[in-house]
Order: sequence, then C-alpha cells, then structure tokens
Amino acid sequence: MSNDSEAVLVVGAGPVGLVATASLILQGIPVKLIEATADLAQDLRASTFHPPTLDFLDKLGIAKKLVDQGLVCKNWQFRDRKKGVIATFDVGLLEGETGFPFRLQCEQWKLTNALREFIDNHPDGELITKTKAETVGQTEDSVWVSVINEDGSREKFEGRFLIGSDGARSVVRKAIGSEFEGLTIPEIFLVLSTNFRYENAIPDLANIAYISDPTEWLVLLRTLSLWRVLLPTNPEHSEDFIMDPKNVEKRLQAVVPSSEPYDVVHKTAYKVHERVANKYIKGRIFLAGDAAHINNPLGGMGMNGGIHDAVNLVEKLAKVWHGAPLESMGRYERQRRKVAIETVQAQALRNRAILNATDADQRSTYHAELQGIVADKQKHKEYVMRSAMITSLRELEEVD
Repeated sequence: MSNDSEAVLVVGAGPVGLVATASLILQGIPVKLIEATADLAQDLRASTFHPPTLDFLDKLGIAKKLVDQGLVCKNWQFRDRKKGVIATFDVGLLEGETGFPFRLQCEQWKLTNALREFIDNHPDGELITKTKAETVGQTEDSVWVSVINEDGSREKFEGRFLIGSDGARSVVRKAIGSEFEGLTIPEIFLVLSTNFRYENAIPDLANIAYISDPTEWLVLLRTLSLWRVLLPTNPEHSEDFIMDPKNVEKRLQAVVPSSEPYDVVHKTAYKVHERVANKYIKGRIFLAGDAAHINNPLGGMGMNGGIHDAVNLVEKLAKVWHGAPLESMGRYERQRRKVAIETVQAQALRNRAILNATDADQRSTYHAELQGIVADKQKHKEYVMRSAMITSLRELEEVD
C-alpha cells in the first residue's frame, strides 16, 4: 500500500464504512479502515435491502451474491391485526427503474462478509481491527486518528481525509463539534427472531408486513432462515423483564397462539432515536450513516440511507482526491442532510404514526388512503418509488 499519509482513513467497519472503503479502493484510492472490534458484527441487525442499494452494490460486484443468499420480496403489506390485509404494495412496478425491482431480505452480516472479502483481496484496502479510535483531528492538508490497541498501546494514523462511519455514539461526530439534534421515541423496540412459520399461520401474509393495531402494532419480516418480530415495548420495564423468556413467550403467543413454545433464536431490545447531525462536514472530515443520522427501523431506511451516504460521499471525494476544490464537498452535506430529514426521517415517522394510531376514525382514514394509493396505478408506483428510496436519490440532483 502507498505511504501512510496518502490514504483516506475510515473509522467504523459497519456496512457504511465497508461500502465507503470498497467504493474508494475501486476508484484507486488507498484506505485504512479502523474498527474497534476483533470481528465484524455477525448479529442480525438490518435485513432489508432496497432496490437502489442493490444497484449500488452491483457496481462492487456483490449484489447478485446477496440476492443468492437472501429472500426476494416482490411485495409488502400494511395489515390490521384484526381485519387482515389493508393494502399490498407491488415492488415489481419498479421494473425498468432499477436492476432489482424487489426488496431483498438478507441479513446484514452477509453484506459485511462479502465486503470484507472484497477489501481483504484488494492491495489498496487495509482493515485494522481491535483498534479503537479515541480522538481525531486535522491540519490544513491532512487528518489524523489517535487509537488505542487491544494491548493498551497507542498509535496515530495519518491520512488526507477522514470518514466517520462509527455509529450513533460517533467519536468523529463529537470531535467535529456536530450536534445530534432530534428526539428519543418513548417506547423500546423488542426484536425477536424465531423459526415459527408465520406464513402458515396467518392468511395471505407477505414476507414483509407492517401490522397496525390500536393497542399493540407489530412488524413481521421474513428472511431465508427465520422470521423477525418487532414489538413496541413499555420503556418503564427493565431490560431483564423485557427479555425474560416467560415474558417473551407471552408476547409471541399474543401475536399467534401456538401449542408448542416458541423457538427464539435471537432477541434484542433497544431505544429508538430520530436524530440528524447539524453538520456532516468539517474541513477534511466527513460523517456518514448512523454517525450522521439515526431513525426508527420502520421502512428499513437506516442501513440503506447510510449506504447511499457512502456512495454519494465517495463520488465527490474521488474528485477532490484528484484535484477538485475541497469546498465542493459541501454539496454532499446539503444533499444527504435533506434526505435524512425530508425522506428517511419523515417516512419512518409516518410509518410509525400509521401503525401507532389508536383513534378509530384516524385509523380508517389511514387505511382508506393506503387502499386508494394501491387502486391507482400511477399513485401506487409513485408510492413504491418513494418507499424504495429511488425518488429521494433522483430529487438530490436538484440540490446545488
């Protein structure tokens, strides 16, 4: 690899940092990717890939690999817990707009593995694990990261630019003095993964289903190997209470009664935030993914939006690397902050509002609106274009 300071430093090897790294080395730009953990996360986390994300990953040569390891979903549903299907949205209407006219349900770790292999096999990519970034800084023409290694030793990496893709508690975001503006949603989200066959127990169930109810909404997501159940949970309960196997069993039995106890493969509970950093850029340092914005998972926009950040950022940074003015990076912030606020956050909050509605008239209005969209082919396609994040990418071209 070229000398240490002639590289882009990327902090955080989640999907966003990995995509940024792979995209940069594809452009002939050397990268040092710094990750605190020994192994990249193998847990379930995100599982929905939207069509334009697959279009981007196709340029890295890994989209088809993911499709082979995932579940192709041509449609998704809004349902009512008592009434059943309210509206089924046809992602197949995107034929001709994308190379992947479907949602792909595929565990995030499969993407991580494919990208890691891509980076490990490239001479310009270096993944440095078990190395925690403590502070970052910059001069007029360089950046640096001070790290602490697993053995307690400290060292400093230098480069020309730095990308902070180090998640919601981002060290990089704090270092550039960016405020993480927004709110924390009151309920805790409990996500349970089970081998129970919901497709056999619930009539006409799509592989992705958002299920509204005045007392307890839920989301059912299928992957190749199992189903994931997302349930809102009282934040006053302790984590021990929420995760207690007896309480988990009771929650699942309330979704669909089963004579056999539920086989829970994985469970996690987390607080949900809606936040967007007030600045994504300071000089030669840039934020992407959860370091820049976080939102509720309803609609699967978090990981996808973060990957779109990485692609947009690299596209512009490659030009700056080759001589374009550093000021031209400002467009990255203007474009991606707009999407984070007006598309990702707005859509995720709207999805939650529809699921969470308790008033009977309001629920009827939402349901009628969704049915009206599906019944009108043009509105239906426009809705799917927006929910699949294609519209937001096209609208960005209008942002100077």
